[in-house]
Amino acid sequence: MKSDDVRILQEVQKNTKMAMKAIDTINEKIYDDNLSMDVTRESMRYAEIYNKAAGRLLEGKAAFYRENGFQDILLKNGVRANTALNTSTSHIAEIMIQGSNRGLTSMWKAINHNENAGNISMEVAKELMDFEEKNIERLKHYL
Repeated sequence: MKSDDVRILQEVQKNTKMAMKAIDTINEKIYDDNLSMDVTRESMRYAEIYNKAAGRLLEGKAAFYRENGFQDILLKNGVRANTALNTSTSHIAEIMIQGSNRGLTSMWKAINHNENAGNISMEVAKELMDFEEKNIERLKHYL
């Protein structure tokens, strides 16, 4: 497996893992049943995409993305701080949209810096990016 493919798939893992952790942290503050259900479905889909990237990395005998404990703490504390005073449905949807936008940006960077990646890793990356775009559209209804 080419190093560009590995980097793309690790970026997919990083993004999906961060999204799942953010959802786990924010889900306890959601009081709108519809939003809670949408966010739970998102988390399940992120897990599917994470596992797809992991499977491809395993097939290629490549290393998984390694989490940074510091990033995890920053993410959780950032979500908690951002929802400390405002847990409205609109505000939570806005936070989720911002997270999806950050995920899209980091995936575009990864794709642009790893242009020798093959179809397999690009397919997984595009799947994540399409999912992020759909999330943003769905979440706009809660604003």
